[in-house]
Amino acid sequence: MRTKRSGVLSSSQEPSNTLLSVPRIPRPQPRWVAAGLVAVLAAAGGLVWLNSGDDPAQVQTRELTLTGAQGPGDPAAVRLDATLYLPEETPAPAVIVAHGFGGSKESVDGDARELAQRGFVALAYSARGFGRSEGQIGLNSPRYEVADASKLVDWLGEQPEVTQDGDGDPKVGVTGGSYGGSLSLLLAGTDKRVDALAPSITYNDLSQALLPNSATTGDTVPGTPAANAFADDGVFKRSWAGIFFASGAGGGGLADPRADAVEEGDEDDDIDLPSGNTGGTDAGGDGDTDSGAGADGGADGATAGAATAGQPGAGQQSGNPCGKFRPEFCAAYAEVATTGRASEQTVELLRSVSPMQVTKNITQPTMLVQGEQDTLFGLDQADANARQIAEAGGKVKVVWYTGGHDGGRPGPELRGEIADWFDFHLRGQGSDPGEGLSYAVQGALRVQGAPSVRTVSTDAYPGLDGNAATERRSVPVFGEEQTIVNPPGGNPASVSSLPGLGSIIGSSSRLVGRVSIDLPGQAARFQSRPLDSQLLIAGASTVRLRVAAVPGAAPPATEGAVLFAKLYDVSPDGVRVLPGSAVSPFRIPALPADGSPVEVTVTLPGIVRPVETDRTIELVVSTTDQAYAPSTQAAAYRVAVVDGTAVEAPVVSGTRSDSGPPAGPMIGIAVVLGLVVAAAIWGAIRRRRSTDLDPGLVDVPLVIEGLSKKYPGGVTAVDDLSFRVEAGQVLGLLGPNGAGKTTSLRMLMGLIQPSDGNIRVFGHKVYSGAPVLSRIGSFVEGAGFLPHLSGRENLELYWAATGRPPDRAHIEEALEIAGLGKAVHRRVRTYSQGMRQRLAIAQAMLGLPDLLVLDEPTNGLDPPQIHQMRAVLRRYASTGRTVVVSSHLLAEVEQTCDHVVVMHQGRLVASGEVEEIVGGSGEATFRVDRPAEAAEVLRAVDGVDGVEVDGNQVHADLDGLPRAEALAKLVGAGVAVEQAGPRRRLEDAFLQLVGEETSR
Repeated sequence: MRTKRSGVLSSSQEPSNTLLSVPRIPRPQPRWVAAGLVAVLAAAGGLVWLNSGDDPAQVQTRELTLTGAQGPGDPAAVRLDATLYLPEETPAPAVIVAHGFGGSKESVDGDARELAQRGFVALAYSARGFGRSEGQIGLNSPRYEVADASKLVDWLGEQPEVTQDGDGDPKVGVTGGSYGGSLSLLLAGTDKRVDALAPSITYNDLSQALLPNSATTGDTVPGTPAANAFADDGVFKRSWAGIFFASGAGGGGLADPRADAVEEGDEDDDIDLPSGNTGGTDAGGDGDTDSGAGADGGADGATAGAATAGQPGAGQQSGNPCGKFRPEFCAAYAEVATTGRASEQTVELLRSVSPMQVTKNITQPTMLVQGEQDTLFGLDQADANARQIAEAGGKVKVVWYTGGHDGGRPGPELRGEIADWFDFHLRGQGSDPGEGLSYAVQGALRVQGAPSVRTVSTDAYPGLDGNAATERRSVPVFGEEQTIVNPPGGNPASVSSLPGLGSIIGSSSRLVGRVSIDLPGQAARFQSRPLDSQLLIAGASTVRLRVAAVPGAAPPATEGAVLFAKLYDVSPDGVRVLPGSAVSPFRIPALPADGSPVEVTVTLPGIVRPVETDRTIELVVSTTDQAYAPSTQAAAYRVAVVDGTAVEAPVVSGTRSDSGPPAGPMIGIAVVLGLVVAAAIWGAIRRRRSTDLDPGLVDVPLVIEGLSKKYPGGVTAVDDLSFRVEAGQVLGLLGPNGAGKTTSLRMLMGLIQPSDGNIRVFGHKVYSGAPVLSRIGSFVEGAGFLPHLSGRENLELYWAATGRPPDRAHIEEALEIAGLGKAVHRRVRTYSQGMRQRLAIAQAMLGLPDLLVLDEPTNGLDPPQIHQMRAVLRRYASTGRTVVVSSHLLAEVEQTCDHVVVMHQGRLVASGEVEEIVGGSGEATFRVDRPAEAAEVLRAVDGVDGVEVDGNQVHADLDGLPRAEALAKLVGAGVAVEQAGPRRRLEDAFLQLVGEETSR
């Protein structure tokens, strides 16, 4: 074999005529590119057209300052900051949009615009004490906030853009969330001109919502919340109440950034808000002043701070600790926050501003939306509203969704359902939304990062606790009587929820369900057996408990026992999830000091939770919870489940009412998928046609001919590379870093496509996914292993992933060749770098491939490990198979490989046997018994020079004289020659070859 230089093949490496006649992979033709672009553009255009609808309807806005009510103690009627949203066509029914506590009209701007785009006149406003509206916060008092809302209905009854039912009677609905939801209910129960309402995540009884009590000593009274049994003995919801109070005392919502400037083209109705606390300010710039607003700072002590109530932080600026709250509510909060208990006067005050006072008057169609992830206003509050409105003869639809104060506001689909509700009941358009209950069930399957959700609907509302027709499934729970302790001061406390987290991070249902912590010694646990079928809890479960004070550690009779019950969903591996982050606090007014037990029925929180097969439910009763005011007295209790009792879980069956995906996008997706499938079929046909077999090369492991790889920007990684590898060879692909070795191997493996040329393995053309690739074992750019598994387990897992039969893995043979020994049974995390490399080689050898391709297999190995790797490769080649090794370590290639291909800057520099390339310069070394005499013999030969003696070796430049002739002259002179060979190392030859190529 002659050395190939400057890209010229040696005679023994010349490809056969058959190889040269094989057509190259065709370059993409312009017509193919054009056809592909047309198909893609057509698909994209069709998808855009199918998904595009009409542009959103245009909405005009008018900034307003409206006159509210003059309640008791108000020096004058308050002025309310509002925005009117007008649809494209008027007159139209109106919808009043009320905001949540601590917000303003800006908080509901998006909701109001959506309603206006649906064709409604929407009126958003800032309630008194919030935003830029005047007045003090009365927590939706009928004499203040509710009277203000009635004034807004009066105003709507005078507007020509609003459809009228009669003189001063507009066609109007009302909606809002939380505080705004309560306002919706109170307005509808007070003002019969309201035609429909859709409150969300709101309350029925504020006293019970903030001071709940879920235990009764008798049976639950049908039609009323169980927690009302001891409403004046509730457990203070300290964290939420603190957030509630702070958002009002600290100045309420943010100032309206548009309040000081009237937008061009808008009309300014009624009166203008003052920019400060001086009466008669002309904020609108129209030259008029208002002298009747009463906002001149002349308020008496009862309304101190009211003059500046429209300014953010007014309470803080004046030093008033009550901020914008009316004094009676400030005093009530101070009482409960400091004592943890509510007096009868405080309870009555909270009830007086609660919807429960007027639900008996609500007969208008009502859609109640409540969150399943809501520790402020749970499902029990919507349940009470629904029962009371239904008893009054009103049409009620209840929707439980996956959000809430802890889980996020209603999404676009649910807001669309609210608009549908108003469409039907205010305009008579669309289908009847019906009544009953629909609830969302969040599953474990996640789609595009979000949990899957299905909706279940039933025509009749069964109530939170179910009714006679509702199935209840008994799930026995087991556990011995346990003693739990309430620490002095109630601290440290267990954690069930993080109030306010949902408003900080948006939708936190997946997070907050797992933050529950039950402190040791403070919690009693009772667990069920693994379920044999799914249990879909939809409502409030109940359980009977036996509670006793430990003699000598009983709480004072005035305080009673404060406990917290919750229900966990527990996986087989012990992961516990608290559905809805919900907990039921309850107070037992007095426990016998002698340790006699008291039996109580505890209503557990209302939840929606599918508990899957093989999971368990766990009932936990604890003495503390950080979200509530604790019992500060040290005490100890014995808690047990009443013998023979079980958790009685409501199961509300219904029909799935999920809406299908929009037709337009689905058609567009179908079109694109059809084109993709057609392109795939077309590509498969082309690939099948181009996948031919060269019969003359079926026994040749590898032939590369004219291989090139070019990247955008003019970068050429491989340039017209051609060489051939015969069976049984260990071929070294040699070159410096950046020579194109790894790129060539990646094309060989079908990982990237060549720009030109072709590759044949055993006569088959290589392409991505080519079947012949199964005959190649490779280790390219490192291998990854699972550190916690043994070496053998990693190999078995890798082979199983290939889908090939286990009996074809030949794991034992691969391990024997790799020489890992007993280490193969150890975890990979304990392996040295050399052992990992040998394991990677063993992985490449699985199935004993006919062609083994290794990229830099000795990287990171020390000399003994390199020696062992060298032996591994030689043993594998000795089985009759072929090994291709790329490396930049010339000494290792020289000692490992019998053939070499030298690359530089992507081009072939030389190829052939290692010995021929090394000996190409004519330098030779002879090991002899008489070195001095041998040197004299060689110097006497014509043309030989550079003779040197090095111990028992003699080096000489034969200058073209065959080594055999030089050897014969030495032997003829009586010199005994032990060894003869080329003097030059592969490194010398390589540097000369690269130098030639570079200089050329």
